Amino acid sequence: MAVYREKDFHERRNAANDAKKALLEKFKAKPADDDPRVLARQAERKAILEARAIREAEKERLKQERLAREAKERAEREAAEAEARRIAEEAAREDARKREAEENERIARVLADEAERKAKRDARYAARKARVGRQPPKPYA
Repeated sequence: MAVYREKDFHERRNAANDAKKALLEKFKAKPADDDPRVLARQAERKAILEARAIREAEKERLKQERLAREAKERAEREAAEAEARRIAEEAAREDARKREAEENERIARVLADEAERKAKRDARYAARKARVGRQPPKPYA
């Protein structure tokens, strides 16, 4: 069985110094800018960025096409709705004209019937007046 032992101050300080030295060595071991691995990595990153830019441009183009298509469809739909509204309004105006013509015709028939009844009544009245006016006057008693 392993026994846990606390590290003392010197061991901790030596471990920290070793870690700092390892970082420094790692930094010093960094390849130069003209190293083939660095150049290959830069070329790879550049290719990735260019591919990303191409994808984004394609995505934006597709978005613009979609927006243009939706705008065209919306315009066509609105034009069709406007045409349907115009046709419905025209039909409503035609119906109103027909109703008005029927109402005017009905009123004209009523007025003609009234005039005919009045003419018959006037004829009866004139005939009665003519009959009453022809009778000889009654003698005085």
